Amino acid sequence: MLAPVFLTDSQPLIQLDLAEEIKTGLLAQSASISPKFLYDNLGSHLFTAITLLPEYYPTRIENEIFGQYRNEIAEVVGQNSSLIDLGAGNCQKAESLFESLKPTSYIAIDFSIEYLQEILPKLQNKYPQVDMYGVGMDFSANFSLPVGVPQAKRTFFYPGSSIGNFLATEAEHLLRQIRAQIDKGGLLLGVDLMKGEDILRTAYDDSLKLTAAFNLNILRVVNGLLGSDFDVKDFRHTIKVNTVLNRVELYLEALSDLIVSWPGNSRAFKRGELIHTENSHKYTLDSIQALLTRAGYRAFNIWTDPQDYFAVIYAQ
Repeated sequence: MLAPVFLTDSQPLIQLDLAEEIKTGLLAQSASISPKFLYDNLGSHLFTAITLLPEYYPTRIENEIFGQYRNEIAEVVGQNSSLIDLGAGNCQKAESLFESLKPTSYIAIDFSIEYLQEILPKLQNKYPQVDMYGVGMDFSANFSLPVGVPQAKRTFFYPGSSIGNFLATEAEHLLRQIRAQIDKGGLLLGVDLMKGEDILRTAYDDSLKLTAAFNLNILRVVNGLLGSDFDVKDFRHTIKVNTVLNRVELYLEALSDLIVSWPGNSRAFKRGELIHTENSHKYTLDSIQALLTRAGYRAFNIWTDPQDYFAVIYAQ
């Protein structure tokens, strides 16, 4: 039986030294933890649940755009390429394109190789005609496809507006690295557009508190990597809608004065002190095209929903 090939690209993880990266963030004047640590196996499952919430519009509207413009997108993107899914998660978004794009191979890249090992064999069983590869990789700083990935025409797929987790300079750096590896293909990108504060606040602080659980889970991940003694009961999920920088900011707020320790060091938190865990930048159509242009892309096809909540862009 055909089985997916797993290529765990651990070198970037070694170079970054994840524990040292976490220590640096926690000991900074304003504490922070990189959002990539949100996506361990449990975090990935929690985020999948978040995408099903009625309040969380990005996944629903992005899916509607792909559904409405499926044939038009396929005509522009073309068929029979290698579909390279950045931050693949449960792979469902990419799977929805299999029928129209007919990829010869599918490369699922995610921070959590464990999650891919759970998801990808089931997908391979459904689509035995598509060669599948799972790549465990942190591409937040540097991105290069590992040896073993097919050298075919490449369609990079980066949905869900995950590009919004990066600052503008970081996003441009990543987009440039993708552009250098596209060859004759392109980038199919999902981008969240700026909208009213009430809509954003509801989407990132849902009534079921799934987003809160997703955010708090990062403390469990840090404990596992750092040997720290964070207690999730000592913090709460909170957000800020920054209308100046056009982004939603996620934080964990200390509920009392406390000290968190790990081998060789500790950090004292005052009640109300925040740990920054994620930015989710929102774009205008002009600002995302300007960003792509700075990163070296020259041709754009754009599809949006009637309310202009979200955009899907194919860039070459």
